[in-house]
Amino acid sequence: MRTENDPGFGAHAARTDDDGGSPAKWRIVGPGLVVAATGVGAADMVATLVAGSRYGYGLLWAVVLGVVLKIILVEGAGRFTLATGRTIFEGWRSLGRWTTWYFGPYIMIWGFVYGATAMSSAALPLAAVFPVLPLWAWAIVMGLLGFVMVWFGRYATFEKITAALVGLMFVTVVGLAVIATPNVPEMIGGLVPVIPEGGVLYTLALAGGVGGTITLAAYGYWLREKGWYTPKWMRVMRIDNSVAYVVTGIFVIAMLIVGAEVVRSAGVALSSGDEGLLDLYAVLRAEYGDVVGTGFLVGFWAASFSSIIGVWNGVSLMFADFWGNIRGKESGHPDTRVGGKYFRFYVLWLTFPPMLLFALGQPIGLILAYGVLGSLFMPFLALTLLGLLNGRRIPKEWANRWHTNTALGITALLFGILGAQQLVKAVAPLLGG
Repeated sequence: MRTENDPGFGAHAARTDDDGGSPAKWRIVGPGLVVAATGVGAADMVATLVAGSRYGYGLLWAVVLGVVLKIILVEGAGRFTLATGRTIFEGWRSLGRWTTWYFGPYIMIWGFVYGATAMSSAALPLAAVFPVLPLWAWAIVMGLLGFVMVWFGRYATFEKITAALVGLMFVTVVGLAVIATPNVPEMIGGLVPVIPEGGVLYTLALAGGVGGTITLAAYGYWLREKGWYTPKWMRVMRIDNSVAYVVTGIFVIAMLIVGAEVVRSAGVALSSGDEGLLDLYAVLRAEYGDVVGTGFLVGFWAASFSSIIGVWNGVSLMFADFWGNIRGKESGHPDTRVGGKYFRFYVLWLTFPPMLLFALGQPIGLILAYGVLGSLFMPFLALTLLGLLNGRRIPKEWANRWHTNTALGITALLFGILGAQQLVKAVAPLLGG
């Protein structure tokens, strides 16, 4: 394990990046936009719509809080990587073997279940507009398309495609919010932290659940693929991360506006899960016509498909690093990078085995394990970042200050509460609930 007096830290800080030592410059399209776009999927959109339809703008403050929490978490992951030259998994291993015992089963089970979920989500809008194929067939098409783009693409191409999808998401959903004519005085009032009666779960979901889980930890890997290795990129990384999550926040607020102004006015109860977005599609067609309704489905598809390619790329990098370390290969070995054999194994794992779930339905045991392990990941990330960003594991210059530790502590507490609620929900079937 490196310490702050270890020459390894100094050697890393003096390292020359892929740019040959040129000054660090920020561009609007970067790893931050990738991690933010990957984290916002159909489930987040439905949760925000339902919150808006039930409570109007009363939980707007929770959306803003959620953006701040994600900025804190992702900045911590990025800062650790740039300051030490180590990946997040290397950092976790330095905290003890328990991290590997948790992360190994988690990433395998999560990938299997998430692969099917993500493919189905991206297929929903296509099946609604082009019913020539059943949903499961469109899901397979989406999985294969994501597979090909990630298998044969390089990071730069992947980043550009993600930026285009974010543009589609932003234009369609924010444009819809403008058409819906938000109530600005009520929005301002919604910035006052108040939890409406019966709204505790929705408050926690909006503050803690919107904008990603495991993909937040992938940020450091995307920094490396971008060619940002050393502390000279620290300021650029912080701008990149903050701007990306502000964009995400605007997107989520737009969904809240649609829920408050369109869904609530229509008096429609949205279905649970991704199907709730199809309910909104029907409302939009009735209210504004086919053009607006179909435009929304384009945004829905872009949000879902950006999650597919983001996870297929970023989480595959995390798995490749994990398995490479287990096999005794250093992080950054060709086998652990984009196109390496460990990376490609996990891309295959995300794509093809999950297709079995389209035929099998939802195996209760697998879904239960997915729920239990998934509920623990965000508290795991927040708490491990507290361990990694203090003490001898990071150069003193880049260690947490008291206010950052306070913010991370609050984040860990919030995600711990949210995780406990998700854990209870996950094990309820075993208890007859």
